[in-house]
Formats: sequence, C-alpha cells, structure tokens
Amino acid sequence: MMLYPAMSKLNSYIPNRYMLVNVVARRARQIAEEAEVTGLHLDEKPVTLAIHEVADGKLTPGDADTAAEEA
Repeated sequence: MMLYPAMSKLNSYIPNRYMLVNVVARRARQIAEEAEVTGLHLDEKPVTLAIHEVADGKLTPGDADTAAEEA
C-alpha cells in the first residue's frame, strides 16, 4: 500500500510522528468546524486536507500551538 504524501515528506516538516498526529488532528477539527459553520461542502475528509497542508509546508508545529492558545 502506497501512501501519499510519503511519511518521509511529512516528517521533513514535522519531525516527530506523535506531534504530526496532534497537529493534523487539531487542524482537521478546525477544518470540520469551519465547514459546519459556513455550510461548506468538503470534497475530501478534513484529515486528508490537513495532511496535504502539512505536505505543502503550510502547517507547522508552531501553528498548532498558536491555534491551541486561541481556543
């Protein structure tokens, strides 16, 4: 089974797997809540969208810390 994006690519942005899971889960919750509030239909699951944000370099561990402080 081939996963995209590759784990090695995700680990280049967030080196710790446990931190990666935490960052992706937190961002996925944010995406789901935003979609529910705005009534936006998501073509992909929130977790998939969050993983792609990490792979594109748009999401870092610092972003998750900032989001946690705002909540």
